[in-house]
Amino acid sequence: MPILKTRNLFISHAWSYDSHYNKVVEWLNEEPNFSWKNYSVPSHDACSQKTTSGLKQCLTNQINPSQCVIILAGMWVAHSEWIQYEIDEALRLGKTIIGVRPWGQEKTPTAVQNAADVMVNWQSASIIQAIRDYV
Repeated sequence: MPILKTRNLFISHAWSYDSHYNKVVEWLNEEPNFSWKNYSVPSHDACSQKTTSGLKQCLTNQINPSQCVIILAGMWVAHSEWIQYEIDEALRLGKTIIGVRPWGQEKTPTAVQNAADVMVNWQSASIIQAIRDYV
């Protein structure tokens, strides 16, 4: 069997919607012949810095080694300065951005649509194929 390419991923998400983040992590972990490293900042492993500048530096430090930022594009994104910061940093650092439309959602935040290299639907196969295609 050939050596698998490990993809370094940062999954941008709202902590109040951890179930979406957890589902994507589950899909990635369960995918056969798929290797990845998680650079995300989930609520259970938050940044130790609590100041605005400290949190921004922590997020930048996590996004920087990633090859791709996956943005779970719920409408909450339009009201989250932290997710907007992650989008802006991904763009500034030249990272591939994959936007994921949540299941059953008809609208997608403009910020995500404009920043994403590709938008995919809320399905494991769509997300994983986009990662394989773009990373």
